[in-house]
Amino acid sequence: MKILFAAILTLGSFCFSQSSAVAQEQAAQQPSTEDLEKQKAEREKNAYRLLEQVIDEAQTLRLTENRVRVQISAADMLWDQNQGRARGLFTMAAEGVAELGRTSTNSNRRNASTSDGNGGFMLTVQGAPANFRSFQLRQELVLAAARHDAPLAYQLLAATKPPAPMQNTNDPRAPRMQVTSEDNLEQTLLAAIAARDPKFAAQNAEQMMEKGQFPRTLGGVINQLQRQDAEAAEKLAAKTVQRLQAANILSNNDAATLAQSLLVPGPRPPASEKTESTSTAPLQGRAPVLTQSVYVDLLSTVVDAALKYTPANQNNQRGAANPRVRAIGSGIGTSASAQPTDAQIEQNNARRLLVGLQPTLPLIDQYLPSKAAQVRQKLSEGVANNSPVSLAQTLSALQGNVTADTLVQAAATAPQQMQSRLYQQAAFKALDEGDLDRARQIADEHLQSNARDTVMQRIDFRELTKKAEGARIEEIRQMVARLQSDNEKIDLLLQLAGDAQKTNSKMALQLLEEAKQIASGRATGYQDFEQQLKVAHAFATVDPARGFEILEPGISQLNELLSAAAVLSGFEINTFRDGEMAMQGGNGLTSTINRYGQELAVLARSDFERSETLAGRFQFTEPRIMARMAIVQGLLGIRPVGSGRTTFFGNVGGGDIIRQD
Repeated sequence: MKILFAAILTLGSFCFSQSSAVAQEQAAQQPSTEDLEKQKAEREKNAYRLLEQVIDEAQTLRLTENRVRVQISAADMLWDQNQGRARGLFTMAAEGVAELGRTSTNSNRRNASTSDGNGGFMLTVQGAPANFRSFQLRQELVLAAARHDAPLAYQLLAATKPPAPMQNTNDPRAPRMQVTSEDNLEQTLLAAIAARDPKFAAQNAEQMMEKGQFPRTLGGVINQLQRQDAEAAEKLAAKTVQRLQAANILSNNDAATLAQSLLVPGPRPPASEKTESTSTAPLQGRAPVLTQSVYVDLLSTVVDAALKYTPANQNNQRGAANPRVRAIGSGIGTSASAQPTDAQIEQNNARRLLVGLQPTLPLIDQYLPSKAAQVRQKLSEGVANNSPVSLAQTLSALQGNVTADTLVQAAATAPQQMQSRLYQQAAFKALDEGDLDRARQIADEHLQSNARDTVMQRIDFRELTKKAEGARIEEIRQMVARLQSDNEKIDLLLQLAGDAQKTNSKMALQLLEEAKQIASGRATGYQDFEQQLKVAHAFATVDPARGFEILEPGISQLNELLSAAAVLSGFEINTFRDGEMAMQGGNGLTSTINRYGQELAVLARSDFERSETLAGRFQFTEPRIMARMAIVQGLLGIRPVGSGRTTFFGNVGGGDIIRQD
């Protein structure tokens, strides 16, 4: 098993493959298809029974957001079994979301007097801002409905639209700077709908473009439509490019962003060049969507716009067109004197387009050779060495051919501020490819200080793993003892146990017991909880009883922490509001409870009753519901709604600035 040392040090779970030796011994005892169906039916029966219990218990919750979150998840999970009831729960959730939207809007209006003087409101709500909580729930609601019924999702989107926020009429920048959560959510919904009903999504995308909007997810819509109706997809792609060409991409940021996203993957290969593997492979979000002729038309348009950048104005442009957003809690906004002129905005957008063309230079050479020299000349006049080109953008340009060597080549020609990160990625890739010598060479020749130390640490870890392949348990203990921290020891033991499971299940259990001994005891921080959870997860496939033994004392300690948090609420921490714990708090305590729920869900597949019992050990209603909901989702194989990361930056010019990952 190949895994980078950094991945081991991050939060997350660790999965083990089944031992081939054990598999051979149990081959004759493999359950029949009928037995598997019975097991599945029993899991679903238990899951739906527990879900009914959760729905009943959720009625006692006081916080609207907690009730809504349970209603959304329950509706999502009940859809296949009872669509009518699921629709009813979605409707109830929508009513709660609308109520929260009205409340948060009124709260913002009452707090308007706390404006920072620059067009932004001071965020005085403790914990997550009320308007952010409302947005997050609304997003979960419409995306959950989109999994099952596209028209219903749009109905819920309209039904939960919050009242228009109060505009700051004293700020002339508001119309230009307003970035609304409404647009953001509609675009996210469009992408979700495309996977289920691409024709319906295409219709909505065309309606958005008719209103002058350019959804950034349109490339994904065309991709999905291509699988269902190639002719319709080509027409939508051509129409999209025509609208982009008609727009002024130097003043329309959304149009420019969409144009760049369509260019980076390159043109779609002709049908005659497609192999069987490429035509049947799952489509990716960044896959090419434009035919060659349409691609060249758009590329020419973007190149012409980018060449309008004038390097002589670079310093003035950069300072004027990058208003900074201050941190939450200190007010949001910029000085009115920093407002850029239309000309400055166009120059900065031209520069951004020019920077975005760097990954497509080979395509410009191929399709627009007469303009290639001009683009390179502009890039050489200061843009290439100072532009904030992202690592993701560079990796995207490499398509699927990302190797240690290609990363080294990309680093050699990348802007200076990106080179160290690319060389580090190249070293990690070499490790992933199993070439430790190449990784060490890259680190020695191209990396310095902390970056080099990080790579060398991973190389040392990988060498330890290789040495342990034929070692005895005492030799492994000596290797582990040389590591400095308990976290490193546990991570090494887990990796060695995973490798040993393939050939020596007895040693794997011994190694897991060693890890259990180190991880046992009272946690002194959230990292300790996470290490215990990782060990419990490792036991899930080899000895579930041991996994339960690890989780049980942790739940008891979490009960103590929850009681303390309830007492301190409003003084030191804000896990509780109105005497109730917010289920989506964004804090370490809530996250740890979620993780316990996830691990109980894993263990529930082997022992539902014990998992249900442990979930019931949470003394507070909210974490008990969270754990039981996780078990139901795990048994039904349903991915939790709203599992993506959403970042709230605040309110500018009457709109919420929100970034989603």
